Amino acid sequence: MRSASLLLVFLWTALSTYTSAQTPANSPNIIYILADDLGYGELGAYGQQKIETPNIDALARNGMKFTQHYAFPVCAPSRYLLMTGKNSGQAYIRGNDEWSQRGDVWSFKAMEDNPALEGQLPIPDSTITIAKVLKKAGYTTGMVGKWGLGAPMSVGEPNNQGFDYFYGFICQRQDHTYYPGHLWENNYRVPLNNKIVSPDVKFPAGLDSLDAKNYEVYQQRDYAPDFLIMAALKFVEKNKEQPFFLYYPSPLPHVSLQAPQKWVDYYRKKFGDEKPFLGGSYFPCRYPRATYAAMISTLDEQVGEIVKKLKEEGIYNNTIIMFCSDNGPTYNGGVDPVFFNSGGPFKEEYGWGKGFVREGGIREPFIVQWPGKVKPASTSDLISATIDIMTTICDLLKIPVPENVDGISIVPTILGKTNQQRQHEYLYFEFPQYGGQQAVRMGKWKAVRQNIRQGALKTALYNLDTDIGEQHDITSQHPDIVKQMEAIMKKEHRTPDVASFRMEALEEGAQ
Repeated sequence: MRSASLLLVFLWTALSTYTSAQTPANSPNIIYILADDLGYGELGAYGQQKIETPNIDALARNGMKFTQHYAFPVCAPSRYLLMTGKNSGQAYIRGNDEWSQRGDVWSFKAMEDNPALEGQLPIPDSTITIAKVLKKAGYTTGMVGKWGLGAPMSVGEPNNQGFDYFYGFICQRQDHTYYPGHLWENNYRVPLNNKIVSPDVKFPAGLDSLDAKNYEVYQQRDYAPDFLIMAALKFVEKNKEQPFFLYYPSPLPHVSLQAPQKWVDYYRKKFGDEKPFLGGSYFPCRYPRATYAAMISTLDEQVGEIVKKLKEEGIYNNTIIMFCSDNGPTYNGGVDPVFFNSGGPFKEEYGWGKGFVREGGIREPFIVQWPGKVKPASTSDLISATIDIMTTICDLLKIPVPENVDGISIVPTILGKTNQQRQHEYLYFEFPQYGGQQAVRMGKWKAVRQNIRQGALKTALYNLDTDIGEQHDITSQHPDIVKQMEAIMKKEHRTPDVASFRMEALEEGAQ
């Protein structure tokens, strides 16, 4: 634990340099927690039966649970939409772009030797983020976790996008291992006591795959989530005297499957023996189901630590906590979404979860807790999305909403004034990867296009009131609705600034 102790000292020193320029009267603290690849059905509050999440469930019990909240199919664009409030047809980032023009960006050794190979395609310096808006409003802004919207030494760094303080993974490839060689603190690398090992390894053919000791090599000393929660708690402690915004995008439970042993042992006893995952794309794992559940319980435990810290510092009642996920459950790296019923009422296997505009890929758990303001144990079926968070925060603080933001404020709903709630006419989704996809949610209707990069522009239509699993295409029965949906798809699509996000079939006549 020597490295952890040294890090605490380093964090305390760094955090002490950040103070708010203003102190808005009676402004609440805001904490936004974002899980990574957590499915709609992987929390107890949303019906999960196997994985235990008592602390996140407590947020729902003490606050409001949303049942029709949307994010995006994969990591980087989902975070961009959250940070900017723009829909994906207008967004700069519309997919994961590893900025491979720089060189061997997938080599962990090369990244360790050359930090210029880390990170994703940077968002422009002109981007208006939630952090920039809140900083201007007098908030101290902190981000701890996984960024994915820029590279070191680029305009996309968190500190260049409105965050006073940053600690964590600047690169989303780096967090394919929870035992990295380093994390970042602002513009500096913080070394961890781990060896550099690429996660795309296979279990050695000559070893016994049922012997757990043969998997110990894939666990090292410094487990990154332990350092992330320490940084988050220190940020809260240091900034308790003035309003702060803490964005906590945890890498959990994204693969590789690596978790604290106490939780793995707990779920091993609960689930019994199982077939190992032998690697190839991510690290091998002796008990993949138990380890995946352990990762979600680790995240849940960290949520409990944040709540405990708020209470200890006397700021719990004046802090809004929001919890969401960036996209639906994954299908690789040893994860078994069908075993866990990770999509809840939605299909969760490949083609229906992460990477796809189906409900299982984009509808997410979303919880808002604000003691004394949000009615405990309340539920909302408002159709909402992560693009609404920018407008919602501006509305809460009575500050101007930036131009060209597509979200609405959900403040009336969270404060119980539903008769004042504005509704989305529709939500639009555009994703150029996994074959190229579009989707529109409009009331009970859901329209989907897939394989656009292959020239397919056929629209499928579903009535989610009667077909939540999107199993019955009723296009032929409602040609008027299909025509309306296709008009929305054309209206909302703007030719992407980034060439790799363009879908040729959509560009004719686009803005």
